[in-house]
Amino acid sequence: MLPLGSFLRKTKLNELPQLINVFLGQMSVIGYRPFAEAHYMLYSDEVKAAIGRIHPGLSGIGSVIFKNEEQILHDVPDREHMHDQIITPYKGQLETWYVNHRNIFTYFALIFLTVWVFIRPSSDLVRRVFKDLPPCPPELEAYL
Repeated sequence: MLPLGSFLRKTKLNELPQLINVFLGQMSVIGYRPFAEAHYMLYSDEVKAAIGRIHPGLSGIGSVIFKNEEQILHDVPDREHMHDQIITPYKGQLETWYVNHRNIFTYFALIFLTVWVFIRPSSDLVRRVFKDLPPCPPELEAYL
């Protein structure tokens, strides 16, 4: 990746064009992150039904928890297994949790937490704010 691309991804500035989608009503500020169809197909029918009830978002519970997903996938020996068998099912649980707990507090707390984890990536504030999140799979504990 070129240095400019690395900078844009690291600072999340590459996400700014999606603000247009928010203004057009196609996305929300908070929701699940849009993904490729191949990744969508990894979700259970329950998760697909849950996320089908909301708009995708610029950020969300999955983005806050997996703020370092690229680094996790870079560090593990079997990237595909970690993504498909561990991360994706857990993200599905998180997104379903969000749909079931969606309210004004959760929405604005996630906006704040998105900024917070950008500033303080090692913070566990999200787990202190949302004490009833699905438990982290043991394979991810060292990374999250």
